[in-house]
Amino acid sequence: MAVGVCRIELFLHGNSSLKGKRQILKSIKDRVKNNFNVSIAELNNKDKWQIAEIGVAAISDDKGYLNSILNKVTDFVGKMHIAEILNYTIEIY
Repeated sequence: MAVGVCRIELFLHGNSSLKGKRQILKSIKDRVKNNFNVSIAELNNKDKWQIAEIGVAAISDDKGYLNSILNKVTDFVGKMHIAEILNYTIEIY
């Protein structure tokens, strides 16, 4: 069994409140959950309006599949154009 974890740091352009941040992150999390069989949650920077970090996790018996899925999730979030990806890391255990 292998576990894949992806951390994605986001910049939310034009956002000026925590309520707006929650709406953007809810949209991202819901759309990722609907398109991929992964777990996703907000991680750090919960009190900052324009910076967010989300974590995505998946489990499989194929490490190549995990890497592929997590790369697709990252691409999907970037193509949503509601937040800019500042950085991301993928780790497979």
